[in-house]
Amino acid sequence: MFTGIIEGMGALASIQTTGEGRRLTIHSDFDLQETRIGDSVAVNGVCLTVTGIGPKRFLADVSPETLARSTFMKARIGDRVNLERALRLSDRLGGHLVSGHIDGVGAVHRKTKKGNAWIVSINIPESLSRYIIQKGSVAVDGVSLTVNQMTATHFEVSIIPHTAGLTTVGIKSPGDAVNIETDMIGKYVERFLLPYGHKPGSGASSVDMSLLARSGFL
Repeated sequence: MFTGIIEGMGALASIQTTGEGRRLTIHSDFDLQETRIGDSVAVNGVCLTVTGIGPKRFLADVSPETLARSTFMKARIGDRVNLERALRLSDRLGGHLVSGHIDGVGAVHRKTKKGNAWIVSINIPESLSRYIIQKGSVAVDGVSLTVNQMTATHFEVSIIPHTAGLTTVGIKSPGDAVNIETDMIGKYVERFLLPYGHKPGSGASSVDMSLLARSGFL
């Protein structure tokens, strides 16, 4: 489990094909002291298991499923990546609960300057938009962000200078692909309501306040 608060950046040092998967060597800009083989690290928001470790680099395998759902399918040596090691129970939860399980890929639509912030618009598949709400949380390449505005096909977030300088969001340009993880709470609620006639994406539901109360949500 992660928070979406990025520790620092790194770069893809090598990409090796292993059957239908990939083996990545990732160079970290910061010291990986206390990181061990078997630990989880979010790389651009994707939860990967450390299979080899050095002073400032680690190895991780990427499965075919992860390749299909994330930007790693088109990753290249030298690409900059966001890095976050797994949350410890004693840590503050500064962002939101992020699993590192990517829901899909979006694309930067535009970036506009507003005051001291960048307003970034990101296009997404309509299948993801039902899990995104205004003022809710979303992880973009592993970065915990608050949704300013949204439609069925895109959402907007504000990037402050600190976030732009510490993460790859600051160097993304229109057209660049990004990993998207929606808030897991919405997906769980949808799953819980399926037995009561809710059809995902249909716009129709038998959910009302009485049903929520009987189901223990109120």
